[in-house]
Amino acid sequence: MIALDVDGTLVDHDGHMSVPVREAAQAVVAAGHQVMIATGRSLNATLPIIEHIGIENGYAVCCNGGVTLRIDSSLSEGYEILHKATFDPGPALRALRKRLPTAKYALEDEDGNFLSTERFQDASFGVEANGVDFQTMLEATAVRVVVFSAENTPEEFDAAIRHVGLAGVTYSVGWTAWLDIAAAGVTKASALENLRAALNVEPHRTVAVGDGRNDIEMLTWAGRGVAMGQAPEEVIAAADEVTKSVYDDGAAHVLRGLL
Repeated sequence: MIALDVDGTLVDHDGHMSVPVREAAQAVVAAGHQVMIATGRSLNATLPIIEHIGIENGYAVCCNGGVTLRIDSSLSEGYEILHKATFDPGPALRALRKRLPTAKYALEDEDGNFLSTERFQDASFGVEANGVDFQTMLEATAVRVVVFSAENTPEEFDAAIRHVGLAGVTYSVGWTAWLDIAAAGVTKASALENLRAALNVEPHRTVAVGDGRNDIEMLTWAGRGVAMGQAPEEVIAAADEVTKSVYDDGAAHVLRGLL
């Protein structure tokens, strides 16, 4: 069972997947390994990656564990949603708004729609966000909440979030002043563990590759956790080993080693 992050792992920060990475991923899929995308991206931004590496049957984890898919090319849409972990975003949003009043906020609701303030749009959403007022966001049921601040460094942003003391949710800070929020206890690792148990895969036969702070639990969960070469120190510390950076096709080196 091989869990692969997308951004910073399979694709670079411009969204480009190199030929060696694509071919290595396709090869491990063809070899019969249970390859799963495990990403912070939302469903519609994940599906092109699944198609690109040739997964026609299997599973995927989106929204940092908030959504679990079963991939089946015989289905009309090519997949079905097995599980969505929803939560009330109101308390977290109110607390963050007080501390970060100029930040941009976006929310994926239980129907897969994105609501946003300040014309906030990102490729990881997979759909065009609908501009709404903040009160509308407070009243929605969320699968994923994203907060971005162009006016803060990641360190300042992290300090502000720690000061708020978010409760009842799970969150991770990205490379920039970017925050992803999911339901309490929900991570890539929690969703992957549910799949591992259902598929009767032994824990030592699990591999995970990632580069972000939202990958830390996944790298710790895996029997073999591999951090990308450009990963932050705390991500590398959580891994069992480190491969080359995304710009040196680090994921391809790991995947070819499994053939």
